[in-house]
Amino acid sequence: MGGGGERAVERHIKRNKKLMAIDRVKLLVDDMDDFIEIGSIAGMGMDYGNVPRASILTGIGKIHGRYCMILANEGSVKGGTIFPISVKKQLRGQEIAQQNKLPCVYVVDSGGAFLPLQSEIFPDKEQGGRVFFNEAIMSSENIPQVAIVCGSCTAGGAYVPMMADEAVIVHRIGTIFLGGPPLVQAATGEIVTAEELGGATMHCSISGGTDSFAVDEKEAFVIGREIIASLNLSDHPKPSQIFQEPLYDQLDLRGLIPGNDGSNVDMYKMIARIADGSRFREFKNKYGMALLTGFCHVNGHLTGFIANQGKLTEQAAIKGAHFVQLCSQRQIPIVFLQDTLHSWENIEDGEAGGNLLKAHAKMMGAVSCASVPKITVITGNSVGPSSYVMGGRCCSSNFVFCWPNAVIGLMKPDLLTDIVTQEKIDITKGSENEDFRQKILEKYNNEMTAFYAASRLWTDGIVRPEDTRKVIGQCLDIVTAYPQPANTQYSVLRM
Repeated sequence: MGGGGERAVERHIKRNKKLMAIDRVKLLVDDMDDFIEIGSIAGMGMDYGNVPRASILTGIGKIHGRYCMILANEGSVKGGTIFPISVKKQLRGQEIAQQNKLPCVYVVDSGGAFLPLQSEIFPDKEQGGRVFFNEAIMSSENIPQVAIVCGSCTAGGAYVPMMADEAVIVHRIGTIFLGGPPLVQAATGEIVTAEELGGATMHCSISGGTDSFAVDEKEAFVIGREIIASLNLSDHPKPSQIFQEPLYDQLDLRGLIPGNDGSNVDMYKMIARIADGSRFREFKNKYGMALLTGFCHVNGHLTGFIANQGKLTEQAAIKGAHFVQLCSQRQIPIVFLQDTLHSWENIEDGEAGGNLLKAHAKMMGAVSCASVPKITVITGNSVGPSSYVMGGRCCSSNFVFCWPNAVIGLMKPDLLTDIVTQEKIDITKGSENEDFRQKILEKYNNEMTAFYAASRLWTDGIVRPEDTRKVIGQCLDIVTAYPQPANTQYSVLRM
């Protein structure tokens, strides 16, 4: 069962008379089939325990035909308690919203921060307060901020609805206060109910902190949808052409997952199963062949594709920098199909190493400064510094997803294990050495899995290979929904 487990869900629904987060989202969006969830397994396997969905359901869906970022507290997970991973997920959702100019809808039902971990939630720049800062900044950038209060908004969480452009609150179950009734009684001796202290009637008629009174949750989401309909947002641009499905079956993508022999995904075969009509115009196909670059359409959107076909060589990186600049000049979104390998092995010549590093730096600079949307799918390895160059999270890609087989780390687990253990091996202890090595290898194998990365929001989620075209298409719809003028700061340089 979803949420915080069977007992927690039963208490949430029957005793507290509340809807689950997923049911709230269903009432809010036009069609759940168009909803793309971000961080669905975030919060699993944390050092402080499992936090399903990081206690906040986050994703993008259409409301009256307009894409919106939705952040809905999962009230059945320890009362919607905010953990460090919850804050990280909220901030990631806001980052995506700000990049893509998506209106934000906060469905609030949270008892506030998990106090034993307050040092990881409260004080630093990229912790809890940043959520409220982002609300203010996005509102100043004309990115609408809407809150629907379906439960507690306690302590710092009270700022979420109070800083929204518009706020709806549900009678009897929605409350907003800095300190709840127990804290008031302890501080002043006064006995007051939650409804009197911060309920819908008080905030709609006395404080003015909320704008719309809803008798129940269903009415709240009707009002929420009406608010989005009245935002006077521009019409979404339509793709430039009617598109054709790929000529090859997308289920074939499962078979492209490489085995344990160190091979890479065949990116030509992959693109043939993603591109409209399997048509792809390659750029510089005889130069820097370890990197595949070119143009195609996905769901009617003209897109630049950059895909690894081996180690990112000097020529490949120069080619990649050139291609990124072309896309940025032409305002074409870029899709990175990432399957990187460590690029520095067996480079003994100083000049060759320096030239390789310079080429990587050129491509890194081009990718970092590119003002067009960037979408990254890790299809195999995300290993070594070249993973940064290939639209890594450090380059603020609009979306980063991975296949289930992805390996994400500084280098391959076995190589890293050899380096880490070589100084600690005692040649007189054969079996003990092997046991020690296996423990280290097991640790790195675990820490470099797709699950480990997605649960910690290093990626936005895991996609099945056969869903790659669908997800890329959805992302392209989103990144082009609210067009932004490109701000290219360089001319195209033939490097």
